[in-house]
Amino acid sequence: MGIDVKDFKLATGQSLLTKEDVKARIREQGIEMIRFEFADIHGINRGKLLPSDMIDEILDYGIPFCASVMALGFDNTVAEAKLLADNNYDDMRAIADPSTFTILSHVEKTALILGDLYYHGEPLKLCPRWFLKGMIARYRELGLAAISASELEFFLFSRTPEGGYTPYTNRANNCYTANSRSDPSGYLYQLTRTFQQMGFKILYMNHEFYPGQYEYNWRHTSTLRSADQTIIFKGVAKDVADQNGLLVTFMAKPKNNNGGSGCHFHLSLNDIETGENAFADPGSEDGMSQVMQHFVAGILKHARALTAFLSPTINCYKRYVPDSFAPCHIAWGRDNRTTFVRIPDEHGPATRVEVRAGSAAANPYLALGGILAAGLDGILNRLEPPAIVATDQYNSRLPQTELVPRSLYRSLNELENDEWMRECAGDELINAFMALKSLEVEAYTRMVTDWEWESYSYHL
Repeated sequence: MGIDVKDFKLATGQSLLTKEDVKARIREQGIEMIRFEFADIHGINRGKLLPSDMIDEILDYGIPFCASVMALGFDNTVAEAKLLADNNYDDMRAIADPSTFTILSHVEKTALILGDLYYHGEPLKLCPRWFLKGMIARYRELGLAAISASELEFFLFSRTPEGGYTPYTNRANNCYTANSRSDPSGYLYQLTRTFQQMGFKILYMNHEFYPGQYEYNWRHTSTLRSADQTIIFKGVAKDVADQNGLLVTFMAKPKNNNGGSGCHFHLSLNDIETGENAFADPGSEDGMSQVMQHFVAGILKHARALTAFLSPTINCYKRYVPDSFAPCHIAWGRDNRTTFVRIPDEHGPATRVEVRAGSAAANPYLALGGILAAGLDGILNRLEPPAIVATDQYNSRLPQTELVPRSLYRSLNELENDEWMRECAGDELINAFMALKSLEVEAYTRMVTDWEWESYSYHL
């Protein structure tokens, strides 16, 4: 169940790579090493470095990894929940997907390829990529191809001689500036060239609102490929930063005096037979089809549970504050950047939904899988969305508008109790995600922060 050839051509106009294509490129480009990677539940790239003559092995049979890496917390603690069959630190197997093969221009004679995970000969049910592939397949049963694009923000830091970090640009009001002061060392130029050489259709990049914050946009494509590109972008962006003595972070809010980084997900559905955008209806007053409205209704219905996938760390919830461009309330609006779902002011083939609640820390497979699951409920059950809001939701919220969960603990409770999301993602994935994220919540509740010391130590 890889990327569907028809879906891919529909979205990109390009052809998929086959095993023979991959082997030919390795020979032609003199590739000596392959980074064979997959994304874990956190969205961290895991993998092994292999000589290129292992290509047949990883494409045909795969190679083993200790399965417990899928239960590994940020502090190296293994989640206690029984996530796998025997919980005895046995192996899972990763098999390479040839459609993901790309040559890394920033590393000499090296290519990267992503893999799918198997356990005891079957797809590993707690693998995020399988979840997204399963949701894409359910839309195909309806004759619809899911199309997506990521709008990803990050912070870039320079390393100080003392071993600390300072924003790469350290002056206010650089938003939308494109001069050398926004990129003093040429990092954006190097990063953009790297991704162009890797086949990304970069649209633009810009300095964002806060010092050292940037945003990248690249062209929409099939949803699985979009998620693959997002996970690759994160890893390679950090690589290129390291090579230049810099640090890229996709954590949602790295500093108290700065804002947060989001990952806005743009989605539409194409009719597989006609190739037309199923979200567009030129005959309607607002240009939106009933399918699109049902899709939005599903997202809003499941928004509180979906937030756990969109904002999967303790830190993410520091973004959900007024006037932050991160939504605090569950609503939708036309070209309204204060809502959970924004409908960009473009029509016809460009008609789409933008989910603005995602943080840069989100695992794109879980986030997109969750959005598609929520939207599917809306389509199958012909749900109707609430009225569109036209006001600033930070300062003039409608009384009936629900709040986005303000903590990871609350969003986890919502996810755990959302029967539809559990049915779509499967018990194994939901339980694994809950176990890992509960480790974070428990560790955080025991941690004494600098704020607590500074606020209480003198007075109490």
